[in-house]
Amino acid sequence: MCGIVGLVGRGEAAPRILDALRRLEYRGYDSAGIATLVDGRIDRRRAEGKLFNLANVLGADPLPGSLGIGHTRWATHGAPTERNAHPHGTARVAVVHNGIIENHAELKRELQALGQVFETETDTETFARLMDQLLQEGSTPEQAAAAALKRVHGAFALAMIFAGHPNLLICARQGAPLAVGFGEGEMFVGSDALALAPLTRQIAYLEEGDWAVLDDRSARFFDVADRPVERQVRLTAVSGAATGKGNYRHFMEKELHEHPVVLGDTLTQYLEPTSRRVTLPPLPFDPVTVPRLTMTACGSAFLAAMVGRYWIERLARIPVDADVASEFRYRDPPLADGGAAILVSQSGETADTMAALRLLREHRQKVLSVVNVAESSMARESDATVLTVAGPEIGVASTKAFTAQLAVLACIAIGLGRARGHVSATDEAKLTMALLELPSNAALVLDQDAEIRAMADEVAKARDVMFLGRGTLFPIAMEGALKLKEISYIHAEGYAAGEMKHGPIALIDGAVPVISLCPSGPLFEKTASNLQEAAARGGRIMAFTDDLGAERLSAFAERVVVLPRVGAFAAPVLHAIAVQLLAYQVAVLKGGDVDQPRNLAKSVTVE
Repeated sequence: MCGIVGLVGRGEAAPRILDALRRLEYRGYDSAGIATLVDGRIDRRRAEGKLFNLANVLGADPLPGSLGIGHTRWATHGAPTERNAHPHGTARVAVVHNGIIENHAELKRELQALGQVFETETDTETFARLMDQLLQEGSTPEQAAAAALKRVHGAFALAMIFAGHPNLLICARQGAPLAVGFGEGEMFVGSDALALAPLTRQIAYLEEGDWAVLDDRSARFFDVADRPVERQVRLTAVSGAATGKGNYRHFMEKELHEHPVVLGDTLTQYLEPTSRRVTLPPLPFDPVTVPRLTMTACGSAFLAAMVGRYWIERLARIPVDADVASEFRYRDPPLADGGAAILVSQSGETADTMAALRLLREHRQKVLSVVNVAESSMARESDATVLTVAGPEIGVASTKAFTAQLAVLACIAIGLGRARGHVSATDEAKLTMALLELPSNAALVLDQDAEIRAMADEVAKARDVMFLGRGTLFPIAMEGALKLKEISYIHAEGYAAGEMKHGPIALIDGAVPVISLCPSGPLFEKTASNLQEAAARGGRIMAFTDDLGAERLSAFAERVVVLPRVGAFAAPVLHAIAVQLLAYQVAVLKGGDVDQPRNLAKSVTVE
């Protein structure tokens, strides 16, 4: 994930911005840059690779000025080159950006028609050119920012400076965290308090949709409707471990709210928004001739693999086996000649999955790994990797890493289907568009926090909970049960809804919440019938659905949370966020250690 730092005030900005960027290196990045105002004009230095390259550039060609912005970039739109490194801008404005601007392609076409000439492949430049156009047309920086923010869609954090305005920095957030720091005769902005810790301990956090105008002595905050608002200034601990949660109570809560940005960052690695095509890195097997795939993983990563199995079999028509890694390695299954495997892991160090990888290699299977750590053992030992862009995940219970894995597996499924001729160009465009809309839809799921908290009030009283789903939502039902068990210590099980009558229905009574993942669509009526059977036996029906499903389920369900209406392909990702948020709220109500639940470790590196 990208990192943002900005400073307005006194003293040389560039050295302090560079130091703050070093505190954001944990996010992962492949280029960096700083822009300052020098004698009223914008100047910048950028470098591909690590921060020491940028430090060398600054050493050879210093960047004066007491107003500046800096950025560490993880490449999404465009290769990780100096040309694509942030800050981006024109002679009038410079911008740094974390996240994704979903409608950048249509904005780019509009701006090109107005005479704007683009120099990079990034979505960020679209925002900079939009700001430039508004400034050309006579808007003040504040007016331009207010207007531009209403034109862009997606999940983002932004900071910008303006030529001829040596005491002005504007920042904004939508779906990505951003903090404002208060100093003595200077003000700061950063992706989190960790970046600002050496500069100030007084921090205010922008809330969703906020934007702020900073000078060297104050910050003025505005909400999404441009109304002036107050934001609490709090004293933070200097320790990175203490400040890393930002204004969230737990790392897990923070990571839940990073879903939109993580989905955007991950998807833009593999999707081309303009052509709506999937672009995968070279695969270690031929999608056309591979006879069978084996998918294996542990924990939530295995549940992501189960969803991936549904997607790949449906879109690519390749037979897929999915196994828990700890069972796969001892089951010693017969493997097809010329077969291949897809392994899934956040850390890339999970012991059972590593053992499965080595067994697969012994049987001459080509191995593709989906991992979040490019330098991990799994990445090094696989024939090829497809990276998620989830950034560090501190909470033990996987949240944003899980949805990033789903995003990658969805892209793989589309790519395999296209290569094998089972997905047409039209189908690919529709499926890709459904994925590109996930970041904004994920933010809408998070907006349902109050309704999910009300459901959590009831679930927290239970000893046993049942989750039901069909198709790709069956593994998500299992994910909901797993999360609830992990962090609230309530016994929960996830079942295929059609299997309820084959045993689990015996458990249903008035004390057992039955939580259904039941969006409208081809499987809705069958799932709704299963729920009515449970309700007839006293079951407490609670459901995640969409507006169409809510019309039917509200007649007998105790609680209904309405999620965005999307197609069946994208539904697992949004329902995963919803059940994770439910588990989090239940755990908070029960007072457990949400980030470090008992007996669990983040990465299981021993068998």
